[in-house]
Amino acid sequence: MEIEVRLFATFRVGRWMNKRLSFKDDAKIMDVLDYLGIKKEELGLVLVNGSYKEVDEKLNNEDILAIFPPVAGG
Repeated sequence: MEIEVRLFATFRVGRWMNKRLSFKDDAKIMDVLDYLGIKKEELGLVLVNGSYKEVDEKLNNEDILAIFPPVAGG
C-alpha cells in the first residue's frame, strides 16, 4: 500500500516535507515512525486524513499521515 507522509517543523530536518512511501498492507502508524527513526516520546500530534489517531492505528492505502513534534510557545 502507498501512503503520503507529511512531516512538520523539526521532523523535516535531514528528511523531507512530503513523500509517498510504500508499506505492507497491515502497517500501523508506529511502523512508519520506526521507518523514520521517530520515537513515540518525540511525538506531539499524529493525524490520518486530518483526524487525530493513536500510533497503534492501522493505515489504509492512500492515507495521508501528518506527523508533528511537540509545540511550545508563548
